Amino acid sequence: MINIRKLEGELWESADLLRQGSKLTSSQYCMPVLALLFLRYAYSRYKLVEAEILKNRPSRGGRVMPVEQSDFAAKSALYLPREAQFDFLVNLPEDIASVGLENKEGQPLNSLGEAVNNAMQLLEEQSEQLTGVLPKSYTMFSDDLLRELLRIFNNKTIDEVGGDIIGRIYEYFLSKFAKAVASDDGVFFTPKSLVKMLVNVLEPEQGVMLDPACGSGGMFVQTGDFVNAAGMNANTQMTFYGQEKVEYNAQLCLMNMAVHGLNGRIVSGDEANSFYHDAFNLARKCDYVIANPPFNVDKVKAESASSAGRLPFGLPGVNTKSKEVGNANYLWINYFYAYLNDHGRAGFVMASSATDSSNKDRDIREKLVKTGHVDVMVSVGNNFFYTLSLPCSLWFFDKAKREENQDKVLFIDARKYYTVVDRTLNEWTEWQLCNLQAIVHLYRGEAEKYQALIEKYNSAIQEAVSEMMEQVKPFTELLDAETETQFKRSLTWLEGSWENYDALSKKLNEQIEQTKACVKSAEEKLKKREVKPMRLAGDEFCKVLESILIVIGEYNWLTEKFGKGEYHDIAGLCKIATLDEIAEKNYSLTPGAYVGVAEVEDDGVDFHERMNEIHAELAKLNKEANALMDAILKDWETLK
Repeated sequence: MINIRKLEGELWESADLLRQGSKLTSSQYCMPVLALLFLRYAYSRYKLVEAEILKNRPSRGGRVMPVEQSDFAAKSALYLPREAQFDFLVNLPEDIASVGLENKEGQPLNSLGEAVNNAMQLLEEQSEQLTGVLPKSYTMFSDDLLRELLRIFNNKTIDEVGGDIIGRIYEYFLSKFAKAVASDDGVFFTPKSLVKMLVNVLEPEQGVMLDPACGSGGMFVQTGDFVNAAGMNANTQMTFYGQEKVEYNAQLCLMNMAVHGLNGRIVSGDEANSFYHDAFNLARKCDYVIANPPFNVDKVKAESASSAGRLPFGLPGVNTKSKEVGNANYLWINYFYAYLNDHGRAGFVMASSATDSSNKDRDIREKLVKTGHVDVMVSVGNNFFYTLSLPCSLWFFDKAKREENQDKVLFIDARKYYTVVDRTLNEWTEWQLCNLQAIVHLYRGEAEKYQALIEKYNSAIQEAVSEMMEQVKPFTELLDAETETQFKRSLTWLEGSWENYDALSKKLNEQIEQTKACVKSAEEKLKKREVKPMRLAGDEFCKVLESILIVIGEYNWLTEKFGKGEYHDIAGLCKIATLDEIAEKNYSLTPGAYVGVAEVEDDGVDFHERMNEIHAELAKLNKEANALMDAILKDWETLK
């Protein structure tokens, strides 16, 4: 089985190593590398469609008729002229001039950089959506570096995996570049777990979707994945519109959508500045609005913003001297609501301070709450962004809430619910996203979706356990005969059926310890060169066991709170509040103000007794510190 995560990591590591050996910055390297990935995607798609066309191709005089551009147009696929095909570029000789290539203007192509620039130009001519988007700056690369990049992306494993693997690799590269480029030029990438949470709660099915601050297009891609996963076709079900002021980001967005097979209308530059333009005239016309706008923007011209409209709740605070909006958060909130049609839903990321900001913001929030269309509010903890450590919040509007929820809002405080990726980054795993979505389902009265999740957990756990015998083979094959026999005996419990997850967790933990013990035992019996691969295989098997424990842990987290599927307010996590309760709290939309604090389990320690012990320990340490200081001073005196 091919490990896709490992493939992503290896491709990135190879490509970034090349950058480090050049004089290029991450921002210079980012767009050309992503465009090469796109070219690789286009070539893979081209070969698939070509094979499909050739299946039933008529022949004349024993020769199959050549494939033409019109054949690809009939299948809504990009046609690639020979000079734009990835394998053509990969196989070019070192002496490019000897091939006699020319561009459209008849000028000779004398370097690999010029040949790739020409390929990008030819590719753009095949798609109106890509016109002017792809970079043509490959002559800044040395031919050696460019040739090595082409070789890296020519990895045959990509074709073996199939499916949307290049889309995944593109997103992976985009996320890696986001860390490096962000320090140079702001944010263009919203972490995937936040995007998934927005899409999961919106549950898009069909209609018009707008992202008025679309960055690199992650919201559209995730929506496409969601709709396609439901058995529909995103391109026929959804119409995507995006505004992105920074042209560089808009180009990333168009490539990102294209590499995922999505169509959309994206504008950039001055006309895409959402404070002053409704570029597509979409006020009151959107089924879905989704966004991660820039937080706390200042110096927005109040008169121009007011003239641009989409302010159902009025302007936020304006500086009387400069005539500028001091903080644009509530301009965005106005826009997101204004774009919705009568049954529309909105989901967006916002600075956590906006849930409780005062003055004009508070007045706007009151009007918003009184519409009854605020649906769900989620607090997110620190370190979910690559460049910001501050917490944020997710807001959701729904103009077609069910009758029972018309005067209610679901508050979720998820600040303590996450997985640590590394020292500076947190995320929600797939199972954690499912659990948070399950709370929303129960609030919406969709108990059947909760039950479907429970079945999904059971299937995943049972399937993972049933596959363990296969997954342990790489480890057992590297053990000495005696240790292998001993270890296989420890696996006999797998033959049983496991519906009691507490007992299963206990067995999994025992198996981890047994595996570690067998690694130590085998280390003493194997040859030196055999030890490292055996140890690595043992570690991998332990990770398999730990991954099952994680799934069981998330299952327990959910079922301990909501049992078979009945919503309950959970202290410290979630609460359904009425509009009257929100009014009592001065229209704050901060989840922590409603959910309260989780009960702390009694650890059996007497507080006063423990405090007396701590005071006694502290007094003893102070006494020892004073004695040590006296000794140091005496020694110092003798040295004078």
